[in-house]
Amino acid sequence: MSDSDDRSEGQRERRRSARAALHLEASVREPGRSRVAALLIDISVHGCRIEVTPGVSPDSWLLLTIAGLETQYCRVVWSCHEFAGVEFATPLAEPVLDRLLQNQKELSDGAIGELRSIANRAHRLSMQETDDRRTLSEISDQCAVEAIVEGLKRGEAANPNARR
Repeated sequence: MSDSDDRSEGQRERRRSARAALHLEASVREPGRSRVAALLIDISVHGCRIEVTPGVSPDSWLLLTIAGLETQYCRVVWSCHEFAGVEFATPLAEPVLDRLLQNQKELSDGAIGELRSIANRAHRLSMQETDDRRTLSEISDQCAVEAIVEGLKRGEAANPNARR
């Protein structure tokens, strides 16, 4: 069993706070290296899940830059292909996270499409992998569900009387 399988089995029990799905551009930089683009997939006060190419190594430290927030010093808790879970060295204050989520309240059509794309890539990878299948399936499921939910929200907003 791989490290990522060990992490997946205990992950829900170890989480200290609920995560909120979002689609937000960011960048990461390992000390002494160049900045690379990243995409936040979900976030909590204690950390977030990102997509970043090239991948990052578990237990490495990163500087994560998110528009509207101070740069966060983070530890990579797990990584699987281009996906990683990072823990903030200093947890975010609840009002800071709330403000960030409020700014991301409604995802654009492009962001919903990107969540679908991530779900499809993670699903394809999970079909090819045995060691990381659980982690990739979780990423695929979460992104697919979030894309559907956000699509439904947009549909309801466009046609508020459709359910009556």
